Amino acid sequence: MEAPKAHNGDLTARETCKAGFSEEDYTALISQNILEGEKVLKVKFSSCLGTKGTQYETNSMDFKVGADGTVFATRELQIPSEEVAFTVTAWDRQTAERWDAMVRLLVAQTSSALPGHKPQKGKKAAAPDPAGPLNDTLLPWPQHQHANGLRRQKRDWVIPPINVPENSRGPFPQQLVRIRSDKDNDIPIRYSITGVGADQPPMEVFSIDSMSGRMYVTRPMDREERASYHLRAHAVDMNGNKVENPIDLYIYVIDMNDNRPEFINQVYNGSVDEGSKPGTYVMTVTANDADDSTTANGMVRYRIVTQTPQSPSQNMFTINSETGDIVTVAAGLDREYAGEVPENRVETVVANLTVMDRDQPHSPNWNAVYRIISGDPSGHFSIRTDPVTNEGMVTVVKAVDYELNRAFMLTVMVSNQAPLASGIQMSFQSTAGVTISVMDVNEAPYFPSNHKLIRLEEGVPTGTVLTTFSAVDPDRFMQQSVRYSKLSDPANWLHVNATNGQVTTAAILDRESLYVKNNVYEATFLAADNGIPPASGTGTLQIYLIDINDNAPELLPKEAQVCEKPSLNAINITAADADMDPNVGPYVFELPFVPATVRRNWTIARLNGDYAQLSLRILYLEAGMYDVPVIVTDSGNPPLSNTSIIKVKVCPCDENGDCTTVGAVAAAGLGTGAIVAILICIVILLTMVLLFVMWMKRREKERHTKQLLIDPEDDVRDNILKYDEEGGGEEDQDYDLSQLQQPEAMEHVLSKAAGVRRVDERPVGAEPQYPARPVVPHPGDIGDFINEGLRAADNDPTAPPYDSLLVFDYEGSGSTAGSVSSLNSSSSGDQDYDYLNDWGPRFKKLADMYGGGED
Repeated sequence: MEAPKAHNGDLTARETCKAGFSEEDYTALISQNILEGEKVLKVKFSSCLGTKGTQYETNSMDFKVGADGTVFATRELQIPSEEVAFTVTAWDRQTAERWDAMVRLLVAQTSSALPGHKPQKGKKAAAPDPAGPLNDTLLPWPQHQHANGLRRQKRDWVIPPINVPENSRGPFPQQLVRIRSDKDNDIPIRYSITGVGADQPPMEVFSIDSMSGRMYVTRPMDREERASYHLRAHAVDMNGNKVENPIDLYIYVIDMNDNRPEFINQVYNGSVDEGSKPGTYVMTVTANDADDSTTANGMVRYRIVTQTPQSPSQNMFTINSETGDIVTVAAGLDREYAGEVPENRVETVVANLTVMDRDQPHSPNWNAVYRIISGDPSGHFSIRTDPVTNEGMVTVVKAVDYELNRAFMLTVMVSNQAPLASGIQMSFQSTAGVTISVMDVNEAPYFPSNHKLIRLEEGVPTGTVLTTFSAVDPDRFMQQSVRYSKLSDPANWLHVNATNGQVTTAAILDRESLYVKNNVYEATFLAADNGIPPASGTGTLQIYLIDINDNAPELLPKEAQVCEKPSLNAINITAADADMDPNVGPYVFELPFVPATVRRNWTIARLNGDYAQLSLRILYLEAGMYDVPVIVTDSGNPPLSNTSIIKVKVCPCDENGDCTTVGAVAAAGLGTGAIVAILICIVILLTMVLLFVMWMKRREKERHTKQLLIDPEDDVRDNILKYDEEGGGEEDQDYDLSQLQQPEAMEHVLSKAAGVRRVDERPVGAEPQYPARPVVPHPGDIGDFINEGLRAADNDPTAPPYDSLLVFDYEGSGSTAGSVSSLNSSSSGDQDYDYLNDWGPRFKKLADMYGGGED
């Protein structure tokens, strides 16, 4: 390559910048037939003065170099040789400096086209291998004809590169080529390959059949991962001795257009002075394509898609399709106003527009009317006029989204309320551009599919992955993370991965659970970001559970009744299953073989798919309670069966087929012997009660006729005791006062020991309940009081003496008080009761009552 030439005075520039081609020698593989304008490769040149002043030349008449370094054919060509070489020159128009690079174009050929290859005498040329897709056989160790026969040439051929298209669909391994040495006709030869992609990482991308020499690629190629491979082919004999020199094999991965160009930056900010002239440079945008830049697959072209606002010109800017330079092409750039607004905010004033009008203030000729004429197709903004200042207030009326529009370029027109006078033209200054910047705020994540419905069978094992219920964060430019958690999981069946939202089962899902409604189980999840402040959104996952046969059927009813002799009242039974169709009926009803008495005593007949009848098989079965096991099987796949026990009451029946009273008792579980025993016990009990009653009556009679033998001196009742010495008192009178209590009080009777009851006491035991005796106020006269008590006792059937002679206990020999019959009436006559004063303090009160006269 010729050394770069430099002009005088350019020494400083050469020391700080090194210009030249990226490579001294460019090599590319081409086909034998080339079309006019077909691009073969691209050279890269860097200049210290930029690329604008660089031009390319070539010494070839068949190929030219474009302004971007692309080498293309000037006409349709058919390459006769295996290699085409020419020089590409880059020179600077300002300095006249020149740089050269060599370009070599290799033409791929089959073995039959290899120069110098001729079939040996008596031998046929190796035919292409039909097994491989290329069917090419390379003879990398050629022989030359001499007078004394064949002799090996000192140097071997340079094998043309082997082309492998990227992203091939196979099948793999896919044959590329077959390598042969002409010595394999004489001795067995072993072939092998070494290098990156064979025995060096990445390993085993290429392989070779050691016996046949067929070379394969084992997987799809990716040119963007590696564009070429350099291997070496070896040929040895069976003892490992080298029979040929190693040959270099170059494998090129042919580019496919499988990558789209991407801009280096998402946003490019440029600036230009308002009022700039057309052709003013604004900025440069740059995009890269991972495909081969020497082919059309990787060559990037630029164009402007949209421009906002479209005024004052729809084509205010243009872009260089090859370099990405943006320049102005029209005049009229005017910067007047700017504002900003947070996203999702409405009814906010974002900018104020000021207008100058020399007409009379606050008149229709002065009042301004603002109108947005472009830049807001969705109607996010409106402009209201301030009636005092005549300013235009740009207001958000529809929320904006930062992720969709980060800025709005509005074109606003202003006019007066009254039209302009005739002949007055609208001024250019009546329009202005307004830039509204949208500020990004943290927005809540959301679930794109909400409610999300999935279907699966119930009973899946714990840890089964159900779905990935992930949320989307609208804030694409905030670099935030989203965390997931459960809000509602009624049965606690689910687990959610906090990082990616993957939902797995934490327990067995049961369709028959109370938490499942209409076969659907519902859970709610929360997605929260880590923004400032954090925001969260909810999503509902619905799981439709497909039924499996996981519930055995149950029999109904659990209890029944039949007659001890076969009749028409058989037991109708049915089956209930918690599953659903087709895992329910029709059911199969049958009796078990064990115990044998079941099938001997009973029989079951199926009425339809859901019902059956259980009845007696024998002519008579003793009354009692029987547990009858019945096996019921559903129609699921696989079917499930269950043995249910029906408690059957067998009883004697009347002519209507109903259980008799005795039969019901017998059927309760008592045999005939037990019933007889119970009846005998009842008779004995009644006999004992009758004897007890007779004994009581006899004793009553004896007590009526027996005279009481109580010593009058020992009878202290109704006697007057005189205390002659001090110290005596009521503590000396140890009397049983309970005998003076009324018969109605039962407490003392129940607590009294056996054998001390009086005959006039009410008997202890159950008595018929009668209305309570009416309470009569104490009469003023003691005689009336006694008569009323006598009459009440006579009318009370529960009072003693119970239709028998009333016998009172002996009360002593008498009393100086005489008879009390005179108390029958308060008008029995005047009596002197003063003598009662001598009987003690107890009778003094009685003397005062009856002897006190009017007092």
